[in-house]
Amino acid sequence: MATLKDIEVAAAINILSALAFFVAFAILRLQPVNDRVYFPKWYLKGLRSSPLNCGAFAAKFINLDFKSYIRFLNWMPAALQMPEPELIDHAGLDSAVYLRIYLVGYDLKNHFPVALMDD
Repeated sequence: MATLKDIEVAAAINILSALAFFVAFAILRLQPVNDRVYFPKWYLKGLRSSPLNCGAFAAKFINLDFKSYIRFLNWMPAALQMPEPELIDHAGLDSAVYLRIYLVGYDLKNHFPVALMDD
């Protein structure tokens, strides 16, 4: 049986891992070289062009606008308030499904609190 200390260590590892992956996602999605990975529908619709064709050499691969790193979460409130058909059109079905799963999990956490049981 796991002790409370074991659960605390596992929770700390999971929380730190989640934060590390979130920060990696936030940094990688801002890099111009990753545009086609994170915004493929915008390329297909012609709303975005390849950053590799213009600008300085370093700016093609690394985002040098440091203000964008501060406001990297600005897309979240807009995505959470966007109607589902508009979200599917803008970001894709996979993003809409991911947000639906996230929101259902958030609602379940509020309605079904987990009780710690000890033998």
